[in-house]
Amino acid sequence: MNSFTIHNLDKSVAHLLKARAREQGLSVNQLVKALIEQALGVKPTPSKNRSHFEKLLGSWTKAEKAEFDKSVSDFERIEAAEWR
Repeated sequence: MNSFTIHNLDKSVAHLLKARAREQGLSVNQLVKALIEQALGVKPTPSKNRSHFEKLLGSWTKAEKAEFDKSVSDFERIEAAEWR
């Protein structure tokens, strides 16, 4: 394995790297390796296009959820006589 040292890294960049690593539950070393791999095309970048697919993913307003819950409420009723 090769190792590299980066000199004179801007404080704001270092802070962002540490924050992102913490958010993703990674060490800074793991994050930097992943970022380099993505930048070089070794590993694909995860999709950030969730907003393009929200209608397909089931994002509902509170009113839509309430309407759905009302529509399927009969399915939650158990008729004991039919289970004998």
